[in-house]
Amino acid sequence: MLGTYLLVFLGPGAVVTASLLGLSSVERLLFVAAVFGGTVASVILALGRFSGAHINPAITVGSTLAGLLKRELFLPYLLFQVTGALLAGLSLKLTFGALGSSTNLGSTELAAGMTPIEGVALEVAGTFFLAMAALIAASSLRNPVEQALLVGITLFVLILFIGPLTGASFNPARSLGPSLFSGDLSGQLVYYIGPVAGAASAGLVFGALGRPNGQRKENNKQKLNLVCVC
Repeated sequence: MLGTYLLVFLGPGAVVTASLLGLSSVERLLFVAAVFGGTVASVILALGRFSGAHINPAITVGSTLAGLLKRELFLPYLLFQVTGALLAGLSLKLTFGALGSSTNLGSTELAAGMTPIEGVALEVAGTFFLAMAALIAASSLRNPVEQALLVGITLFVLILFIGPLTGASFNPARSLGPSLFSGDLSGQLVYYIGPVAGAASAGLVFGALGRPNGQRKENNKQKLNLVCVC
């Protein structure tokens, strides 16, 4: 809950701040991507050893399908992720108020001319790569710094490429909090269907092809050192 709260408050908060500062489109994109990537990396470093840094409901779906999360933890994780997102949305409303209205509190929105189908496709693709980075980091990298860097940099790069088109959500919780408290729920199905489908695909592919075998797999399950992020 804490990790999701930090992501959903700081990331969309950066979108609002960039708008208030009057940054150029390129500066705004770099700033927002850096805040999101840095926040995810920081959450992995700070909370990963306790909870696996599960701050993304979609990738929690993927990690469950990959066999890296106990099924009895699935619903509790989703519950606390949604709670963290809602608390962050409320915090954004209280912090920025009317100042955040121009960006709908940092809500994700499709670019002009983008269709919902195109948006879903981009969110599927982006979330797939983000989820694969998280699953690879969890299974192949033992150093938390390396895990944080891999996932954080992956998110940073994905936002640079996809952010101008869809807002680069890759995370239903990230879209839910700001959109609900800004009152702008238009097009939100894109950010629930796309990320869940993308992460689920990654989980199935990873479970079939990429999951470590034998004793190493068992050790990974016991440690549950999974970085499931934005």
